[in-house]
Amino acid sequence: MGSCMSSDGGGGSRNSLTPSSPGPGSTGVGSKKASRVGRKRQGSSRHSSFEAIDGEDQIHRIPGRMFLNGASKEASLFTQQGKKGTNQDAMVVWENFGSRTDTVFCGVFDGHGPFGHLVARRVRDCLPLKLRANWEVNLGGDELKRNSISTTGSLTSEETTSIFLDDELKASSDFEEEKLPEVFTTLKESFLKAFKVMDKELKLHPNIDCFCSGTTAVTLLKQGQDLVIGNVGDSRAVLGTRDHNDSLVAVQLTVDLKPNLPKEAERIKRYRGRVFALRDEPEVARVWLPNYDTPGLAMARAFGDFCLKDFGLISVPEISYHRITEKDEFIVLATDGIWDVLSNKEVVDIVASAAARSSASRSLVEHAVRAWRLKYPTSKVDDCAVVCLFLDTDEPTLKESSTEALATDIDKQDPSTLNSSPAIFPGQEIRSSSPEKLPAAMDGDDWSALEGVTRSNTLLTLPRFAEGEKQLSARNKAKK
Repeated sequence: MGSCMSSDGGGGSRNSLTPSSPGPGSTGVGSKKASRVGRKRQGSSRHSSFEAIDGEDQIHRIPGRMFLNGASKEASLFTQQGKKGTNQDAMVVWENFGSRTDTVFCGVFDGHGPFGHLVARRVRDCLPLKLRANWEVNLGGDELKRNSISTTGSLTSEETTSIFLDDELKASSDFEEEKLPEVFTTLKESFLKAFKVMDKELKLHPNIDCFCSGTTAVTLLKQGQDLVIGNVGDSRAVLGTRDHNDSLVAVQLTVDLKPNLPKEAERIKRYRGRVFALRDEPEVARVWLPNYDTPGLAMARAFGDFCLKDFGLISVPEISYHRITEKDEFIVLATDGIWDVLSNKEVVDIVASAAARSSASRSLVEHAVRAWRLKYPTSKVDDCAVVCLFLDTDEPTLKESSTEALATDIDKQDPSTLNSSPAIFPGQEIRSSSPEKLPAAMDGDDWSALEGVTRSNTLLTLPRFAEGEKQLSARNKAKK
């Protein structure tokens, strides 16, 4: 499962691009050499001062940073392993981000492929550091910016156009960026650069095989009343807010970046990638190599998955902005294990009705697990990860015990199966004149699309039945 190439030929030439992931007890000369190369690469980074705390133990001891099941005054987070092996979901909440008391970073990551759990955790740990480093560079003088550009490279047209704003800020199609708050202008470039550097680091990582493994990432940075979101893949951010009648409504803040979106499919085909769905799941568009029926990735953007990066898959995030108002109550970030069985409105209602903010994420995951068993009894429950960020922290609804961990460290679980990929049950494509537009509140829409069939993010090889009529004809001839 370490390679996404089909075993029936043609994949040998790409094996040189596939670093192997050593076992836990590997101590060979090759692994030591790779480790030295990795340290050398890391030390030459422009942001070496921030990579100095890149050790896992040191990162996990940073004050205000949470990645386990638990809660604080501002946030609640919870993840639960599904029935498909290793939990490939990861999450993080980092309060006082960048030593700013009014700033918090949140992220949810859904890994896929043989080593998706490793990719998701790596991005969880490193992406916030890279965002913070680039943010400080952009806040610095021109000399710092020039040095950063010489190291990370300039942004491509694909990267600079992956930006969209909420409806209030783009009432006219020719909005002027000068009218936007300075924090968005600064963070926009910081997000784009951080995602670019993160993906490059994964490609060069000596110990994580990202050739056919990857992760989604839905991340947000809240500073004061300004909210900037960076998103790749099909994890989702939804806002719980009040309408003019003071009713709680759900507003989706991100677009599920899947191959069924016309803009995404057009780009993939332009780079010779193929987009089509299998016969037994016609609503799930997948990305395939030009000449091989593999890997069948069910998303159009992701970290990792380098077997497809030359064929239209990108890690460029969609950047969105939202100005928080007094009607906005909370934001939910979650992996598709939640959205595949619960609508946006159901999710915000569950969070709003939780007994305490500290238990909101856990309650949402428990509702999702029950929904999986009721709606799709023949399917395996997917991994679930949820971060709830509460925007009004003055309400005394948090229990005193909320700061205690609600479960053990997910990273310490024994990975029972490395070749287990999480399932994806894509939701309905967002109906709009342009995929860049943010959808309005979806009170009655059900975003679930599964009809009891277990699906995965990466198929790796095309099932035999996908040959369709040819194979059917051959079987009929054999019977005669």
